[in-house]
Amino acid sequence: MKKTRREFIQKSALGTALLSGGLGISSCISDSSTAKEGLEEKYMELDRVLAKPVLKSELFPDPMIIESLELLRYKNNFICRVRTTEGHEGLSVGNNAQLVSLYPIFSIRLQPFFIGKDARKLESLLDEVYVYKSNYKVQNLALWVPLATIEFAILDLLGRVAEKPMGELIGEIHNPKVAVYRANNYRGRPAAESVKSIAENVEETKAKAVKLKIGGRMSKDADYPPGRTEELIPLVRETFGDEMVIYADSNGSYSVNEAIRIGKIMEEYKYDFYEEPVPFDWYEETRQVADALDVPIAGGEQEPSLHNFRWLIANDALDIVQPDMFYFGGMIRSMKVARMADALGKTCVPHISGSGLGYLYMMHFISAVPNAGPYHEFKGFNKDIPYTCDTSSLESDEGVVTVPSGPGLGLVIDPDFVSRHTPVIA
Repeated sequence: MKKTRREFIQKSALGTALLSGGLGISSCISDSSTAKEGLEEKYMELDRVLAKPVLKSELFPDPMIIESLELLRYKNNFICRVRTTEGHEGLSVGNNAQLVSLYPIFSIRLQPFFIGKDARKLESLLDEVYVYKSNYKVQNLALWVPLATIEFAILDLLGRVAEKPMGELIGEIHNPKVAVYRANNYRGRPAAESVKSIAENVEETKAKAVKLKIGGRMSKDADYPPGRTEELIPLVRETFGDEMVIYADSNGSYSVNEAIRIGKIMEEYKYDFYEEPVPFDWYEETRQVADALDVPIAGGEQEPSLHNFRWLIANDALDIVQPDMFYFGGMIRSMKVARMADALGKTCVPHISGSGLGYLYMMHFISAVPNAGPYHEFKGFNKDIPYTCDTSSLESDEGVVTVPSGPGLGLVIDPDFVSRHTPVIA
């Protein structure tokens, strides 16, 4: 777990004592050696976690050879359709906002690899395609969003064959229902106007938690508009009272010193986590902020690397990991992050980009995460995609959404809607 402020002060006192000659060199060496051994033990534990398979391939005794893998498009909506030689089919809806730009990577770098492969070996295929055509050179959203789209379609196929929801393919069902928080994107509006909009969202869903935007987004300490954050943090607590769970996301707005200053204000008003206090790839700086504050630090929305998550978790830079279902390449990779976090007593609150059926994939993932946080991001479901679901209304009922329990994705996308889509050729 993250150091408490008392431990942080003790650490600082140790440094002062060393500088003043209050401790001998042998004490310094012993302390350093112990810390190094502790970190090495953490890495060994995380490596054991990473070595364990996620996908329950034992559910599928017979080969399922992928005969076709297509990306279909209708206007700006993308559907991935996978079919096997045995006649099984799976569908996924992509992150439309990103695939508009990234569909050539799907068609040129990923699609050919999967043809003729056994769908049961999906987990190892994710590793192999990373090297295929040197795809590792384009990792980040460019690779992971198209690959997640493929993974979701194959998981839908596998779930339909096994007659199990996606969550049961990657773990046990721990959370059949998901309590939601309402996230907002009202940065740029005055504090009072932002709070009014947040209140409207809360009223709509009856959510018991909210997340607000602070800072100016990767803005080098600039607020947007000036003074908004310092007014907004107490105003939200005053408006919603002590029982509301409140999160704040700076989207990497701050330097270390400013992030700590803002974090102290959040602590005063009892906020529940502080997301991306500094730019997402400032790993050491994220740890510095975490060491200096008691409010839990969350991050990982933009993180593309399992190895970097390993560092962030082992070095206590994050208390809450937030892999994005699309941005990180799907549920299997994200489950590895959740398992690493669980091994060291940390929480997983995944991020989800609000496009297509992203929230549905996130809920299936959360259903199988034993160390899931108490509340998860919700902005409503995409009403532009016609579907039916027999096991959930997919609506917020007093702040709680039931995860579909049907096979695969757990819903049926209108076949007429799917038929309007045509194959994408790069």
